[in-house]
Amino acid sequence: MKIVIPGGTGQVGGVLSRALGAAGHEVVVISRSSGVRWDGRTLGAWAREVDGADVVVNLAGRSVSCRYNAENLRQMMRSRVDSARVVGEAIARADNPPRVWLQMSTATIYAHRFDAANDERSGILGGREEDVPGYWTYSVEIAKRWEAELDEADTPATRKVALRSAMAMSPDRGGVFDHLSWLARLGLGGPVAGGRQYVSWIHDDDFVRAVALLISEPISGAVNLAAPHPLPHRDFMRELRRAWRVPVGLPATRLMAGIGAFALRSDTELLLKSRRVTPGRLVEAGFGFHFPNWRAAAQNLVERRR
Repeated sequence: MKIVIPGGTGQVGGVLSRALGAAGHEVVVISRSSGVRWDGRTLGAWAREVDGADVVVNLAGRSVSCRYNAENLRQMMRSRVDSARVVGEAIARADNPPRVWLQMSTATIYAHRFDAANDERSGILGGREEDVPGYWTYSVEIAKRWEAELDEADTPATRKVALRSAMAMSPDRGGVFDHLSWLARLGLGGPVAGGRQYVSWIHDDDFVRAVALLISEPISGAVNLAAPHPLPHRDFMRELRRAWRVPVGLPATRLMAGIGAFALRSDTELLLKSRRVTPGRLVEAGFGFHFPNWRAAAQNLVERRR
């Protein structure tokens, strides 16, 4: 197949491009910096790659690994909404539109909760919640607007899927697993703010296999890309330390987490929001996870990183 990946130069794009290329597919990456160029907002010569392609996987959007100030939040919104809109325009204008459009979304769309897991049918979408910072609501609105552009695009010949992805874990440099491993190996990988908040994740091998399933099977709408067993942050970090053979991890208060996030130019939402997400539709489709549990996944990722 010919598979076009707008925004394919990040960690997830690299994982997908390598795997799909190794499987024999023609992969075309569209980005601001390499491959076929675009600005992420307007139609241009890049749209010719979409016409006649089999699949489009749109991953474009400003990285969430940043300070959540007003300007960065606006850029996160614009980059996601504008890119989804213009990809929809390119598909709508194509003489031979792709049969599948997979649009990146995020598990952040769900509510911050501890009581039960969020699947696609019974999950609670986030909104204004008590006891959480107000700007967390903006992150949820970004996700909703992202998916709205997919839903509203006039592409009747193209099946559309919103990928509500949890954190994709790969051993690549600069990714979330790399950052968490750095903290663990320094002895700083203890629970943050008590560690009750849930962590949802997916191993890179299962991420690629889930994307392949969604390309081949007639599934539309929102799909959670997450391992079936999210776990509290304190347990998540304990298993990561075990994989790295680090015996202890210093805990951090909410205030300490804020100072650390500021130093790393990131935001505490990535640590403190309880993302308890399960893959209802993947399981219903018969998808078998190679790494359903974090202990085995962490061990595999550490071995590959070494």
